[in-house]
Amino acid sequence: MQSYPIGLQSQYESVTFVTDCSQLVKMVSEPAEWPAFESYLEDIKLLRRSFLNSDIVHVPRTENQRADSLARSARKQPSFVVSMDAELPNWFTESI
Repeated sequence: MQSYPIGLQSQYESVTFVTDCSQLVKMVSEPAEWPAFESYLEDIKLLRRSFLNSDIVHVPRTENQRADSLARSARKQPSFVVSMDAELPNWFTESI
């Protein structure tokens, strides 16, 4: 089931990916200019293809402080993978 595209698993046809990294938006729009990131950009391209419509847009960190706070909290966690049960972890609830 993991290889099944996420867009096809959900009922969403359109998605907008928002990032505070302006370089990422440039990389996705001009992948040939970033050969060192080819494998990552290919993954992004495959993910985007699983939706009928997709966009990636830059939103400055200062305009989305909650997401920035959540990302900072997640980076402090000892594990990259976070398991969520019925209750949210303390670090998550404290960050929003």
